Amino acid sequence: MKNLITSFKSIVAIGIVVIVGIVLAFVILRMEKTTVSDSHEETESKHEEDSQVKGPHGGRLLSEEDFQIEMTIYERGVPPQFRVYAFDRGKLVNPDEVKLTIELHRLGGRVDVINFQREGDYLRGDKVIEEPHSFDVTVLAEHKGKTYHWEYSQIEGRVELTPEAVQNAGIVIETAGLVQMKTVLELPGEIELNADKVVHVVPRVSGVVTEVYKNLGDTVKHGEVIAVLESREVAELKSAYMASIKRVELARATFDRKERLWKEKISSEKDYLASRQALAEEEINLQAATQKLLALGFSQTDLNSITEMKGRWLTRYELKAQFDGTVIKKNIAIGESIKEDADIFAIADLSTVWVGVTVYAKDLNVVKVGQNVTVRSKVLGLEADGVLEYLGPLVGEQTRTARGRVVVQNLEGRWLPGLFVTVEIVQEEVSVPVAVPVDALQTYRDWSVVFVQYGDLFEVRPLELGRNDGRWVEVLHGLLPGERYVARNSFILKADLGKAGATHEH
Repeated sequence: MKNLITSFKSIVAIGIVVIVGIVLAFVILRMEKTTVSDSHEETESKHEEDSQVKGPHGGRLLSEEDFQIEMTIYERGVPPQFRVYAFDRGKLVNPDEVKLTIELHRLGGRVDVINFQREGDYLRGDKVIEEPHSFDVTVLAEHKGKTYHWEYSQIEGRVELTPEAVQNAGIVIETAGLVQMKTVLELPGEIELNADKVVHVVPRVSGVVTEVYKNLGDTVKHGEVIAVLESREVAELKSAYMASIKRVELARATFDRKERLWKEKISSEKDYLASRQALAEEEINLQAATQKLLALGFSQTDLNSITEMKGRWLTRYELKAQFDGTVIKKNIAIGESIKEDADIFAIADLSTVWVGVTVYAKDLNVVKVGQNVTVRSKVLGLEADGVLEYLGPLVGEQTRTARGRVVVQNLEGRWLPGLFVTVEIVQEEVSVPVAVPVDALQTYRDWSVVFVQYGDLFEVRPLELGRNDGRWVEVLHGLLPGERYVARNSFILKADLGKAGATHEH
């Protein structure tokens, strides 16, 4: 029994040793794997750092054998310039012992050649490094009779888009060139009805409304019936007109008979002259009755049909549109009894509208009748050209402003009365060699830029700007005539540039 227990303990001990050995082996293998992985990551990190080795002044360090130069771009308080330090076996070299030339190859084939001269313990370039600092760099150096050559690229502010992507994004590309810029004075204005083309429909007789054919906003044509009244006054006028016609016919027949009898010496001249007088009086009465109906808007065709009217047709009075236009006011309803002076409709010809312009006292010396103006509505995106046709002679005591007027064509009816607008009066018109639309400009870092196209590449171009007329901005420096740039939807390129996270290397 004792031997059996001893044997069991030996087996258990061996098993424990085996398990511990397995665990230790797993731990060791795990540590080796981690060590190998860490070593690989360190190697990759070191390789990345070696691709852009930095010098003691923070610039790019270029090396060949024991000779090194450190490239820095210095722009603190001065325009950007190259400052280059030379080293031999890690020690700073006398700049007089180094001959250095740098070529900057930019998009579009432009090459900037920069030569250097000593300044203190470094070599300073003789040209300003224009933004953007995006170029392929070629470095040529001579030291102790030996020539050194390096090349590298420094890219920033670039976006690449295929022609299909440009088209799909709605990007519009234009060619820089001559632009006619206008110096303008902006004044507030409001769209108004053309008062010369507004008519208020008044019935001129009292009556009861039996038919209404037009509502607010409806268009009407000249002579079109817009409403019908039943009027006792109209019936009386029509009756008087018909009676006058009958009396004229009777007077004419009497005159013809008296004239014949007088010529045959059967009747006296006195009877002849009396009949002629009676005919003239009846013709005058007919003419008066005719004029009363014509004044109410009846046409001669209407008058010709009156003699055949009976019953309610005698009381019918049709109100007609006096010209083509739009109903802008309606105060009439079927069954309503209205008076002769009721303002029941207002019809306006909206093919032209007035623009009331507020001219401030300080601007009266430059605003003149006959000046060309541009009327804009930023809300609706509308624009129209016109002429200042009127400028009031008085300045309001409270507002200290004068009132001007511009007539604008409105054939599509988009200029709505009551709409507030901006009126731009041209003060001066000048030609500038290069200008870009306001919408083409974007902000990149601290610059105002446009994106210049080079094939599928678009690169930011900082600009020095001049005059601005609200539509165009003069370019004093940074863009040459003939260069292609993004004129519209350039914000898409700026957004892509932000995603790229380009850096500005010094």
